[in-house]
Amino acid sequence: MTVKVNSGERTVAPFRFDNVGSFLRPEKLKEARAAFAKGSISEDELKKVEDEAIVDLIQKQKEVGLQVITDGEFRRSWWHLDFMWGLNGVNKESIEQGYKFHHEETRAETARLTGKIRGENHPFIKHFSFVQQYATESVLARQTIPAPAQFLAELERPENIKATKEFYPDVNELVKDIANAYQTVIKDLYDAGCRNVQLDDCTWGMLVDENYWKARQDNATVEGVGELYLRVNNLAIENLPEDLVVTTHVCRGNYHSSWASSGGYDPISKLLFAKENVSGYYLEFDTDRAGNFEPLKDLSDDKLVVLGLFSSKTGELEDKVTIKGRIEEATKYVDLDRLCISPQCGFASTEEGNILTEEQQWNKLRLIKEVADEVWG
Repeated sequence: MTVKVNSGERTVAPFRFDNVGSFLRPEKLKEARAAFAKGSISEDELKKVEDEAIVDLIQKQKEVGLQVITDGEFRRSWWHLDFMWGLNGVNKESIEQGYKFHHEETRAETARLTGKIRGENHPFIKHFSFVQQYATESVLARQTIPAPAQFLAELERPENIKATKEFYPDVNELVKDIANAYQTVIKDLYDAGCRNVQLDDCTWGMLVDENYWKARQDNATVEGVGELYLRVNNLAIENLPEDLVVTTHVCRGNYHSSWASSGGYDPISKLLFAKENVSGYYLEFDTDRAGNFEPLKDLSDDKLVVLGLFSSKTGELEDKVTIKGRIEEATKYVDLDRLCISPQCGFASTEEGNILTEEQQWNKLRLIKEVADEVWG
């Protein structure tokens, strides 16, 4: 899709004041999910609590001034695995070790193949339809899903590679079926009214991290792996309807206010920014772990960037003057009309959530809107 670049307020995603997607789970929802896991309440009873929490969340998103609403990922445990488990041919599995974060380790779960991958009847279609009923002419419903490359990376984890190769000895066939499954899901979302899909993607953040490459025991390169990830992402979003906006969020890990990888965008900018066929990028720029803005020079002319200058990992509010200075610095590489702002990531990429309060979460979003209004009018 060709991006409409406007000064001032935008009418299609990304928006000047935007959000990555997930929100802190309210205590009542956490209690209900724990009760369901123990068998104390039924699935219908859990859904009722989820529905009520999501309706309240949508109202708060509208009140804070967001032009886009999501379900906050309230029906998920993980930002990515729940989607993968909803695909045909994929099973939820417990493993020995979780993902390694800075001073933290996650719950030990993964997605493993049990057959060929297909995308029919994905549960996220109903999840989106629930949110869509609250969309208006001025407020868009967005669906966030993990990027196809993220799914590919999960299937190639050491714990999963045996099962993956059993069904897909040829990686090209694996890429093809992942892309086809995503096409099915995205087209079903479109038929349900979705006009904005966001692909959440930690693979690029992984590829720029020195420790990731130190841990690999093969001859893989940034360029080789990056080309593969680029290919599966682009195949999954080719030939979609013209009025469907597909954006991507590039992340370095977000779990309980911790992070997983570190490194600037330089090694992958010519692939990611120039060749991935999305309309816009939600990019981390809240700490020096993401490097500087110079790699944005590789951004192709028809794309937008949402600068994640505000941290969702802490309740401390950023300084407006500092933020405006950073926006001005970014305009050395991308015109102001092609920039937007948001937190660097969601507030709860997993149900544990980051270490801040719900009040701090909303105060952060109010600050971002204030800055956006002052910069773009």
